[in-house]
Amino acid sequence: MVHCQPGSADGGGCRRRRPGLSLLAIVGAAVVLSPRPVSADAVAAALKADHVVVEKAERRLILYRDGRPLRSYRIALGRQPVGAKRRAGDGRTPEGRYVLDWRNAGSRFYKSIHITYPNASELARAHEAGADPGGLIMIHGLSPLKAPLGPDHARRDWTEGCIAVTNAEMDEIWRLVDDGTPITIRP
Repeated sequence: MVHCQPGSADGGGCRRRRPGLSLLAIVGAAVVLSPRPVSADAVAAALKADHVVVEKAERRLILYRDGRPLRSYRIALGRQPVGAKRRAGDGRTPEGRYVLDWRNAGSRFYKSIHITYPNASELARAHEAGADPGGLIMIHGLSPLKAPLGPDHARRDWTEGCIAVTNAEMDEIWRLVDDGTPITIRP
């Protein structure tokens, strides 16, 4: 691109302009004027989920950050998925608000993240009914026998009440969800 000063018809006052130079100058100034560099940890934290939602009827797990969905996954649930979990062995996935509180890198289902089921009211209800409420409800990957199915594992519900995803999806969830993240499981 050529830029000429007014009144320089002979081209003596003309000079060549580089396209995008002004944009480059703006970006450079932003970097120089930045109060301090952004750390890799700060960038990673900004990309992490701050809430997990499971929609049982849709067989979907969604990671959210600041109220916006980050990722969504097809899931398999407990073999009796309708209704809230009431007791050990019922094959149901719980419904309610919980926290993801610890993880197991050596799980027999690849990797797993624990859900704080049962909460106090679920524990009390089970004891009133004389039942064991169950526990060890997890988000987990696939066992070595199920891993070859990949995404097809979610064609039917097969867990004891857990939430299953593929191993590649579990790796992603593992990176994007910290211990202490709330999880809501909806009917």
